[in-house]
Amino acid sequence: MAGDVFDANLLGRRTVLRAVEAMAAVPVPVYLLPGNHDPLDPSTIYDDADITTQLPPHVRVLRDSAPVIVRPGLEVVGAPWRTKRPMEDLVSAALRDLPADGTVRVVVGHGAVDEVMGIVRDEPSTIRLRAVEEAIADGRVHYVALGDRHSTTQVGGTGRVWYSGTPEQTGFDETDPGNVLVVELDDGIRVEPVRVGRWRFVELAHALNGTDDVDALARQLQDMADKTTTLVRLVLTGTISLGAHARLTEVLEAQGAVFAGLEVDGDSDLAVRPDAFDFGTLKLAGFARSALDELTGTAAGTDAQAQAARDALSLLYRLAGGARA
Repeated sequence: MAGDVFDANLLGRRTVLRAVEAMAAVPVPVYLLPGNHDPLDPSTIYDDADITTQLPPHVRVLRDSAPVIVRPGLEVVGAPWRTKRPMEDLVSAALRDLPADGTVRVVVGHGAVDEVMGIVRDEPSTIRLRAVEEAIADGRVHYVALGDRHSTTQVGGTGRVWYSGTPEQTGFDETDPGNVLVVELDDGIRVEPVRVGRWRFVELAHALNGTDDVDALARQLQDMADKTTTLVRLVLTGTISLGAHARLTEVLEAQGAVFAGLEVDGDSDLAVRPDAFDFGTLKLAGFARSALDELTGTAAGTDAQAQAARDALSLLYRLAGGARA
């Protein structure tokens, strides 16, 4: 596990013990690398009593860069973080004294590589891809497992440097999360991403220009599977009447109750414009009619008060039974 096993060094006992219990059930050796969220600083979670006394013997924390013998001829080398802001490339430092002696080595690191996805980084802790690929070329290292990036990503041209990504998706902007990597090393290398994640973050873009469009959105949400482990963000554009907006509100309230999360993106550009038909079937009189007339006039503007008036008109429409008309 290439860093950030825990989200922070200060966590509740329940969280720690549940993590220990989960790792105890893994039927193979487990190696944990401290990363930027859980570094080996004076408050490190890896010195917590529940970790030091309850962690099973097949789970090992990579506290330094001394090679760990998995079995004869196979070693794991860690590059743990000791602070949230290292002042050197920890992976390159871990590679520095490794011999090219025929031992198969897997290096476990954490952090940003200097050139990933065309972005050049120049922090002191940035992992230098050139140093990594030189170590691979001369046989000191055979695979580099990296953490920090949440999407599964191959780095460089050797096929031996990978971010596995997070085992569960954590945000809408991740392109390929929810995987683990099965890596086979013999005369060559084979890397197979295996899907393990159950949670999804889905962004849906819809242009709404009438009740029919709202109904189409409702059908799409209704037909989606695994709602309890799916978070949906809607990007809505277009112009709809109060009647269509009332229907949209009903859909969002009903589906929001069954999805893990359902939200309308703050950058949505959906306008609500009352029309004569919206209130033609409602029996409004007295104060309610006066409120309607006043809100309709204010809603025609473009300022914040106009938006508030349109929201109030939508609520009035629903309370007056327009959503069922």
